[in-house]
Amino acid sequence: MIVTVSTNPYRDQKPGTSGLRKKVPVFQQKNYAENFIQSIFDSLEGYEGETLVIGGDGRYYNREVIQKAIKMAAANGFGRVLVGRGGILSTPAASNIIRKYKAFGGIVLSASHNPGGPTEDFGIKYNVGNGGPAPEKVTDAIFARTQTIDSYRITDAPDVNLDVEGTQHVEDMTVMVIDPVADYAELMESLFDFPAIRTLIGGGFRVVFDAMSAVTGPYAKEILEKRLGAPKGSVMNFIPLPDFGGHHPDPNLVHARALYETMMAPDAPDFGAASDGDGDRNLIIGKGIFVTPSDSLAILAANAHLAPGYAKGLAGIARSMPTSGAADRVAEKLGIGLYETPTGWKFFGNLLDEGLATICGEESAGTGSNHVREKDGLWAVLLWLNILAARKESALDIVRKHWAAYGRNYYSRHDYEAVDTDAANGLVAALREKLADLPGKSFGALTVETADDFSYNDPVDKSVSKNQGIRVLFEGGSRVVFRLSGTGTSGATLRVYIERYEPDPARHDLDTQEALADLIAVADEIADITSRTGRSAPSVIT
Repeated sequence: MIVTVSTNPYRDQKPGTSGLRKKVPVFQQKNYAENFIQSIFDSLEGYEGETLVIGGDGRYYNREVIQKAIKMAAANGFGRVLVGRGGILSTPAASNIIRKYKAFGGIVLSASHNPGGPTEDFGIKYNVGNGGPAPEKVTDAIFARTQTIDSYRITDAPDVNLDVEGTQHVEDMTVMVIDPVADYAELMESLFDFPAIRTLIGGGFRVVFDAMSAVTGPYAKEILEKRLGAPKGSVMNFIPLPDFGGHHPDPNLVHARALYETMMAPDAPDFGAASDGDGDRNLIIGKGIFVTPSDSLAILAANAHLAPGYAKGLAGIARSMPTSGAADRVAEKLGIGLYETPTGWKFFGNLLDEGLATICGEESAGTGSNHVREKDGLWAVLLWLNILAARKESALDIVRKHWAAYGRNYYSRHDYEAVDTDAANGLVAALREKLADLPGKSFGALTVETADDFSYNDPVDKSVSKNQGIRVLFEGGSRVVFRLSGTGTSGATLRVYIERYEPDPARHDLDTQEALADLIAVADEIADITSRTGRSAPSVIT
């Protein structure tokens, strides 16, 4: 029976760059998840009888909220729900399912690369019919509805058995529990030269992939070991766990340190990679070399034509503003468009839909293409393997040759996590007040050329997104960028991006932090980071 339940608004349900993220106990408050889900439905039109995709990364509280979402979808008039077996769907796999089966949209339950567990993080986001995250006009409407909501609709039907594939019914709605991996694996096989990669691996090329006890485990196990022939054990930590095994499922050099050390050892495998909690980020490490996300984007774009799915070339490249300019030089050489967007994958959707861009990337370890409308960690790994198979060179050689051809962008991101929110906002406000006075000012050998607060004018829908990050650009091409992140669940995360372009191959072997030392010091001086945050060093350096 369908019932209408009275409720009261929660004032803290404003979505960030990728949905609503809070600690699990927050979501466990009475009607908290229900309020947000109903607000999603109340912000949509024309979904009666349509298909909704539901899935998540398997983190703690995933199954409970999936049951709520299914019952609310039935009560609100959806005709069909597609849900991954066990409640599992990686974020890129969910995007693919939405697109392949022409669903109206999807609810993705994830807090991406954030920790999981009873007191850790949980998240809900809505993806629209193109498979991508809801644009700002939709998330703004959802938030507005959360502030006035007074009831939600749900059925008191029994829970759906999420562990058995097949068709079930909730009220008049069909629920199809599907294999979460099959459609995605089929898509990957259509894009990449699997026979060439199988030959590479069969010849003794050693691959190691750390799924970080998160959602990509089943996908990597199926594709890398079963379809591409990597030896059993090549995929580590492949069982998704509600608390990610007590680890932080963020594929960076801090949280995937063991993989890094493996790849730097004398007897290292040939290629190492990892993905995050929901499968949309990637870490790429060749034998003896960590490939920065910005460099990876540029190298993938320069070599994408070696994969069957991109043999006709790229329409354009899109990158987030904080991402290094390495991809810009690739776009220039290829004679294609380069689009600089705010952080947040939703900004790439219009460019992909309009055919303006083919490959997109963010410095936060997200890369993807027009095959879905989300970043895709395993996709990036497979494109790297395709390139390695085609070029028959090591990852180290490919990176060095790329630098020699295009120059090297020394690049690093310094994260100050869980900073007092007022202190972080005060730092940014003070920076904005300084912007007009910075051009022409010198800091040692560095002279500021321009300084601004990045604003994006979408070339497709003409929307304008302001205050997307403070940029300080120096003469000669160096820059620092300051931005508050919207992906955390407590306090504020201040991200500082530091970049120097070096065209001289003789200077391509410097330590990154040493190459950027003067810029790091200047960033602290301009923004008063130490005094305003009370931090003498970043929480994480990538």
